[in-house]
Amino acid sequence: MARIRIPDENRELTDVDEIRTFLQPFGIWYERWEVEGRIGPEATNEEILTAYAPEIERLKQAGGFVTADVINVNSQTPGLDGMLAKFSKEHTHSEDEVRFTVQGGGVFHIHPQGGPVFAVQVEAGDLINVPAGTQHWFDLCDDRTIRCIRLFQDASGWTPHYVENGVHERYTPLCLGPSYLPGRTKVEPVIRP
Repeated sequence: MARIRIPDENRELTDVDEIRTFLQPFGIWYERWEVEGRIGPEATNEEILTAYAPEIERLKQAGGFVTADVINVNSQTPGLDGMLAKFSKEHTHSEDEVRFTVQGGGVFHIHPQGGPVFAVQVEAGDLINVPAGTQHWFDLCDDRTIRCIRLFQDASGWTPHYVENGVHERYTPLCLGPSYLPGRTKVEPVIRP
């Protein structure tokens, strides 16, 4: 289940209702979808899209999305470091970034206008959107594995538009256990290129 860390406030949220309430003013929605028993660990991309077809169709209707795909990234993915470097710097997109995590996990750092920088750690079962124009960046967790359904409003997908003087270097990309707050000793850093 997702967790939110607000490092400048030394705060963490893990309750689903608190997470939804916190994200809502920023135009970000969060949902939990069942993964266990719905698809197997070796499911093909087509099987994943079929298994979640009703949810995908609901999101397409609500958000004007025209296509969905599955991205599968792991430590053996050719060119992984280059791919991660594109998204680990603060950027925006011209359309919403929507991801449902099927396997693995990662961290979306969000830098909203008029709000604190916060990190949303996602894992299997978490659906999140990052609204168009929202400054953010993304890092994988230490196992460098994530498999997600992505939805697009433009069939060609989205391109990062980098933010000049981004704040991403001021924040450590960490995937953490359920009881982490700054000052505690057990952390699992993300390996950065």
